[in-house]
Amino acid sequence: MIISNGIRQNAQNLLDFIDASPSPWHVIATMERELRGKGFTRLEEIQSWSLIPGGKYYVTRGDSALIAFILGSMPLPEIGFRIVGAHTDSPGLRLKPLAPHGVENMMRLGVEVYGGPILASFSDRDLSLAGRVCLRVGDAMVTRLFRFEAPLVRLPNLAIHMNRSVNEDGLKFNKQTELPLLIAGLKPNQVPHQYFGELLSESLRCDFSDIISWEINVYDTQKGSLWGPQQEFIANRQLDNLSSCYAGLTALLETEPMDNTCVGAFFDHEEIGSESSKGAMGSFISDVLERISDVIELQSSSYKQTLARSLLISADAAHAYHPNFPRAYEPLHMVKVNAGPAIKINTNQRYATDCVGEAQFIRICERVGVPFQRYTHRSDLACGSTIGPMTAARLGITTVDVGCPIWAMHSIRESGGVFDPIYLCEALRGFFRG
Repeated sequence: MIISNGIRQNAQNLLDFIDASPSPWHVIATMERELRGKGFTRLEEIQSWSLIPGGKYYVTRGDSALIAFILGSMPLPEIGFRIVGAHTDSPGLRLKPLAPHGVENMMRLGVEVYGGPILASFSDRDLSLAGRVCLRVGDAMVTRLFRFEAPLVRLPNLAIHMNRSVNEDGLKFNKQTELPLLIAGLKPNQVPHQYFGELLSESLRCDFSDIISWEINVYDTQKGSLWGPQQEFIANRQLDNLSSCYAGLTALLETEPMDNTCVGAFFDHEEIGSESSKGAMGSFISDVLERISDVIELQSSSYKQTLARSLLISADAAHAYHPNFPRAYEPLHMVKVNAGPAIKINTNQRYATDCVGEAQFIRICERVGVPFQRYTHRSDLACGSTIGPMTAARLGITTVDVGCPIWAMHSIRESGGVFDPIYLCEALRGFFRG
C-alpha cells in the first residue's frame, strides 16, 4: 500500500477539523469559518431571502445544524436538488443543569448519557468540557461558545482489587451513581455550583451572575493521530459522524457554481432519534428547500416535481470488519477500512438505500474512480439506523445511505483508514458536479 503525502495530509485535515470541533455547536462554528472563507453568504431564517443563480449561501438553526447550498443555473424542476446529508452530534456524556455537587471532600459533575456511547471507553481518559452558554448582556441575552482546552475532569476506574470480575464480566457503570465526573477537591464551605460557575465565567470573561444556562458536552482532549507502520490508519473522537460532515463540507466547498443546485445538510440529534427542530425528522431541510423554491417563484407542483428529480446521499459512518470479532459480521458483506465508502442496505429500511439509489452511487464512484463496498448487517443482530430513512420519508426523495468504515463506533476514540475520507470526498464531489 503506497500512501502519498497528499493522502496523509487529507487525513490530517480531517483530524484537525475534528480537533477544532469538540461539540455540535463547535462543529457549526468550524463549518461557518470554512464557508465564509469560500465566499458563502449567511442567511437568517427570520429574514427574507434574495438569491441569485451561482450564489453560495448557508443558514443555521440552533447553533448546531446548518444547511449550505449553491444555487445552480438550470431550472430546478428539470434537474432537482443534489443533497448530501450528515449529522453533527456524537454519542457521549452531557452535563446536567445542576451538575456540580459535593461528595465527602470531592466535587463531582452529574452527567446524562447522550445517545448510545460505549461508556467504558470514557474511563481513565483526559476529559474536558465544551459547549454553549446563554449570558445576560444588559437587557439582552447572547449565546457564547466555550471550551476548556486542558484536561479538566476524569472518570477514574475502580481498582481491580475491588472489582475482581471486571475482565470476565466487562466494565459497567451505573448511569446515575457511577458516571459523575471528578473535577476538584472540595474545600470547607465551598459551594460547588458557584465554584463551577466561576470556572465558566473566567473562561468566558464574564461575571458569574451573567450566566443564565448552559449546554455542555464532555470530550476527550487527546488529539487525533495517524497510526500504523505506514500511518495508514487514523484515530480520533467523533469520527462518527464528523468524517461525513468533513467530506460533505469539503465536497461542497470545492464545487464551483454550475447547472446543479447542490445542498449540504448537517443535522443535530441523530444519535437520539433526530426528532427535534434541528434534527433530520424536523422541518429544517424542507423549510430551506421550500424557501429556495419560493424565492425563485416555483409553483407548488413545480416544487414537487423538483423533489421527484432529486437525489439525497445520506453519509454516516459504517461498521468496518474487525478481525478479532468475525462472529459480529454478515460473512458476505464485511466492509474493510481503506477500501472505499460502504453502501448501506437493509431490507427493513433501517437504511434508505434501494437498488436505484445504490446504482446511482455506484455510477458516481465508477465515474470518479473511487472503490466502493456493500454493507448489510447480520440478520440475527438488531441494525442501527441513520438520517437517510427519515429524510427520505419526509421529502419523498430517492436516498442512498453510505459512509466511511470505522472501528469501535460510539467509543470515545474511534479509528479507521486514511484513504476512506478522501474516497468519500471524491465521490461526493463527483455527485455535486454531475
